[in-house]
Amino acid sequence: MIHVTINGKAIEVAEGSTILQAAKSAGIQIPTLCFLEKREPVGACRVCLVEVEGARTLVASCSTPCTEGQVVHVNSPKARAARKQVVELLLSEHDGDCQTCERNEDCELRKLASDMGIRTVTYGGKRAAAHLDESTPGLVRDNSKCIKCRRCVTVCNQVQGVGALFPQGRGFSTVIGPAFAADLAGVTCVQCGQCAAICPVGAITERSAIDAVWAALDDPSKTVVVQTAPAIRAALGEEFGYPPGTRVTGKMTTALRQMGFDAVFDTNFAADLTIMEEGTELLTRLKRALVDKDKTAALPMFTSCSPGWIQFAEYYYPNFLDHLSTCKSPQQMFGAVAKTFYAQKIGKKPEDLVVVSVMPCTAKKFEAQRPEMNASGARDVDHVLTTRELARMIRQANLAFTELPDGEMDAPLGLSTGAADIFANTGGVMEAALRTAYEIVTGRELPVENLHVKPIEGLDGIKEASLKIERTQPAWSFLEGVELKVAVSHGLGNTRKLLEKIRSGDASYHFIEVMTCPGGCIGGGGQPRFTDDSVRLKRISAIYAEDESKKLRKSHDNPAVQELYREFLGKPLGHRSHELLHTGYRAKERR
Repeated sequence: MIHVTINGKAIEVAEGSTILQAAKSAGIQIPTLCFLEKREPVGACRVCLVEVEGARTLVASCSTPCTEGQVVHVNSPKARAARKQVVELLLSEHDGDCQTCERNEDCELRKLASDMGIRTVTYGGKRAAAHLDESTPGLVRDNSKCIKCRRCVTVCNQVQGVGALFPQGRGFSTVIGPAFAADLAGVTCVQCGQCAAICPVGAITERSAIDAVWAALDDPSKTVVVQTAPAIRAALGEEFGYPPGTRVTGKMTTALRQMGFDAVFDTNFAADLTIMEEGTELLTRLKRALVDKDKTAALPMFTSCSPGWIQFAEYYYPNFLDHLSTCKSPQQMFGAVAKTFYAQKIGKKPEDLVVVSVMPCTAKKFEAQRPEMNASGARDVDHVLTTRELARMIRQANLAFTELPDGEMDAPLGLSTGAADIFANTGGVMEAALRTAYEIVTGRELPVENLHVKPIEGLDGIKEASLKIERTQPAWSFLEGVELKVAVSHGLGNTRKLLEKIRSGDASYHFIEVMTCPGGCIGGGGQPRFTDDSVRLKRISAIYAEDESKKLRKSHDNPAVQELYREFLGKPLGHRSHELLHTGYRAKERR
């Protein structure tokens, strides 16, 4: 431990801590724009300049280590003036019309300017050349708004390991984007949206579906239904002033109904359905491998719920594609069931039913447009909104969200179990699958406290667990004594490490869950900004509380799913299930 003084306050911190970390530990705020927690600081924005006694110049607090006896002044006249000048210079080349920019309410640059008392743009002059990139279904880039903080570069390269974004050029001519001035569609981009989630301004945003959804709602010839992903209910409230982790399921349901949707359903229903199909698929593969000695059984099996991960595998790890579950994601399963089973129930043609999804994920916009996602004969999911877009629509509808009463989801596609809720969290899909698969095999509940598999909870990038299977049902006797080995990763950079361990033979598993975004869907690219680990943990806690509040907590106990199989699908992995709920993937050439 070493001792420093910041703003006259004596602080003891671990050796190697930066001034920014030391200040934060003492409750002293230093503004930043380029800094990301747990990542090597780049010191690009210079907004965090502070004065250190004895230092020749002001220093960037994010990258300057503390030293024994160091005396730091955050609010000295010199430091305040320098930070203000840095923000004024950023504003001078930022082509941001705050009156119409969609980030006007949560723009970090605008807030900094306001906090610093900047009321005019002091420096005039040339601005960056504008280029609007609308080449992908999920994301839009506007170079004229970019302040070159490099957060997107950090998250794309260090966190996700995709490498779609880099600084191009030098000085004023620097452009942040794909190599050779290409658009995102011209490079290997999985559209995870983490760049949009951490961009401090409006330079990278989700591609909006708001106008298309309003048009559908206003069309009397269309029946418009909506599904909401589990992660939404633990994050939407943040857009209306609630603390992170506040559950707003009921208010969200009421808001959607008052906006004009003909039915409000829950993606959780399809998550329970996914577990029935995916769990059966895993057990089938285990039987082929252990009983039939079939070397093509493709173990370990990977979950396929996260579309960013699917694209990552298609681009970077095509040799693992046979290992992906053939199950569609819950979003796409819901769309296929809605446009067949539900459409028949209400006497509608698939093309007259509009399915809207509310997702925490920008990659879901891409997934909905994949050519294979049309099992009903029409596109299974028509439009995808992010959490942020739904909040904007609620405001456009002039709804006082905090005053809304709690509503209930519609039947039959609105009933779900707690197992479906935890799909939102890293480790949740795995835990939900184990709850069902273990009980099918043994006839008993998963032998863990409160149905939670603790080793795969939390924010460690790669998590492992094993489960000894004992006293099986007669049909599953081949699994007697098998130690089922599972792994969980979140963030594609961690997934790359895990895949390399498997490929080299250093690790072996039966089942693996992969989530594209840090923390899982609760940290998705379409969630309210700014998301750091403290926010992720609060959302995760809310999702587990939602699970624990349910009477039904295992997917196979969902009576609406049971009815769907009796009336329509037949059985998991049956002929109709295969046609509607399963798909395949192909290798893609990296660009």
